[in-house]
Amino acid sequence: MTKFGEIISIDKPVLIDFFTEWDDVDNNLDTLRDVAAALGDKAKVIKIDIKKNEILAEALRVKGNPTFMIYKNGEMKWRQTGMQDANTLIGLVQQYV
Repeated sequence: MTKFGEIISIDKPVLIDFFTEWDDVDNNLDTLRDVAAALGDKAKVIKIDIKKNEILAEALRVKGNPTFMIYKNGEMKWRQTGMQDANTLIGLVQQYV
C-alpha cells in the first residue's frame, strides 16, 4: 500500500490496469503497450494483479476485471471497469498531462 501511494503521488498521470490472470490478458497487454508507447514519458502505465494485491483491490473497491484508473498527484481523476481501446485510454490520460 505504501508503494502504491508513492506511485500515484507523482505529478504525471498514472494509468493503472487492475486485472486477473484468468482474463484475456494478451489483448489487454497489447493495448497497454500501445498506450505506453504513445504517451512516452508524459505518463506512467502500470498493471496490478488483483489476486496478488487483494488488500489494495479491496481498499479501492475493485470488483470488475479489468478496472482502469487514472491518478495524478495522489488524486483519482478517472475510473472505468471494462475493456477500453488504446485510443480511448490515450485520450483520457492526455487530458491530465
